[in-house]
This record gives sequence, C-alpha cells and structure tokens, in this order.
Amino acid sequence: MHELSITEQIADIAIRHGEKNEAEKITDLYLVIGELSTVIDESVQFYWDLITEDTICAGATLHFQRIPAKFLCQECGKEYQLVDGELAPCPFCQSTKMKILQGKEFHLDSINII
Repeated sequence: MHELSITEQIADIAIRHGEKNEAEKITDLYLVIGELSTVIDESVQFYWDLITEDTICAGATLHFQRIPAKFLCQECGKEYQLVDGELAPCPFCQSTKMKILQGKEFHLDSINII
C-alpha cells in the first residue's frame, strides 16, 4: 500500500517540474528501483494511472530500471550479488556479516516533457 504515497510523491515532483518548465505534457518518467526495495512496479503503475488522470502526466509512460543487490562481505572482503533473489550467506566464506553496497535505491532519474 505504500506504493500509493510513493506514486503521489512522484506525480507531485513531475507536475511541479513540468509546470516550472511550462510543459504541455509529461511523456515519460524513468524510475530507478533497487532489488531490495519493497516497491512493486505494477502497483506504482496502477496508482500512477489513477492519480494522474486529468493532469499533465496523464498517459505518461513509466520506465522501471531495477538495480541488482550487491553486498560486501565484512569477513573476507569480497563483493557478491543475490542469487535467485534470495538473501544468503557470503558464497565465498559463508559469513552472514555483510554490508549492502547497492540495491536499496529508489529515485526518479529523469522526466521527458513536451
């Protein structure tokens, strides 16, 4: 359900920037979402279509770029990624002491306007 508030924030940002730049229409939005994020693309798209009706964002295409999760093992110092989307110990030394290097991202990267 948090996708509703996230989508409202994205729409607010897009509309604000579109109006600031005297846009007639916003055509595309590019979102970057980390693999560890709990944001579900389909939910964002669903809410987007509902809340942008009758705005300059109506009909804009959302583009989702997923960033893979990357970890640094704090025991052996090696970097590794999730396998099959499941959190697991370090594949090199089996330690569970890890630091997340990437995968928690969520941001609006760019907006196309006309």
